[in-house]
Amino acid sequence: MDPHTTVSILPLLGWAVHGSVLARRLACARRDPLTGLHTRVGWTDRAEHLIRRHPNAAVLLVDLDHFKTLNDTHGHAAGDAALVATADRLRTWCGHTGIPGRLGGDEFVAIVRNLTADDLDALFAALHEPLDYDGVSLPLAASVGACTVADLPVPCLPDALAAADAAMYAAKGRGRRGSRISR
Repeated sequence: MDPHTTVSILPLLGWAVHGSVLARRLACARRDPLTGLHTRVGWTDRAEHLIRRHPNAAVLLVDLDHFKTLNDTHGHAAGDAALVATADRLRTWCGHTGIPGRLGGDEFVAIVRNLTADDLDALFAALHEPLDYDGVSLPLAASVGACTVADLPVPCLPDALAAADAAMYAAKGRGRRGSRISR
């Protein structure tokens, strides 16, 4: 290879490596390091795309109940295990028809193409399965709020999230351990 070609190729190779590193960092920033779920930014991009393709999609907000008590009683490692278990259960429940994410703390989000009452019951049951942690059965509980995007006056993600949030807090108001669909 002649020297002029080598000199021309080296900057291009450097930019290619730099672009690859940046792409990998961006992908990592869009994933929660503890649970592997999408972060808010990564999830939002995918959720908006799913809403455009599936107008009957439903947005769900999930908030673990009594999470601070679990952390204070059993330690932060147990709290992390509860977050990972919740993420795994939400990921399994979504399957190929939805996208789960972690908003932060003990708050999770999901969007699914179609949501039935049976689907919501199945999610509720999965999120309430005790967690075996270090030989101890830890009770897990969550409040779930859901909103079908097509039921909104303007079918958009921010309004669906707000409605699901209101439904989730209504479920918490009924003594926690509840689920509610916003209409």
